[in-house]
Amino acid sequence: MNSKKIALFLILIVLLLTLTSCVPGDGKNTSENPAGFFWGVWHGWVAPFSLIIGIFNKNIRVYEIYNSGWFYDLGFYMAIISGFGGLKLARKKKDD
Repeated sequence: MNSKKIALFLILIVLLLTLTSCVPGDGKNTSENPAGFFWGVWHGWVAPFSLIIGIFNKNIRVYEIYNSGWFYDLGFYMAIISGFGGLKLARKKKDD
């Protein structure tokens, strides 16, 4: 049982490192190659991790400054809202 917990912990650590490898401000996006809608969705999902990483690395931000504008914003805010339990328009209410 103990080895299963260790294996799960290691898998979670690897998954966390993989997921946070593409955080805003990592240098992948430039003014010539701005972040688009799907990068906005991704950056919204990893925003809590980006905030924590940004404490230790001043280049990492929660929001990519080199973005495509409205479409990036749309993806970012959709991910933030849905990631924190929003988008109630798409959910059905349970009858009690």
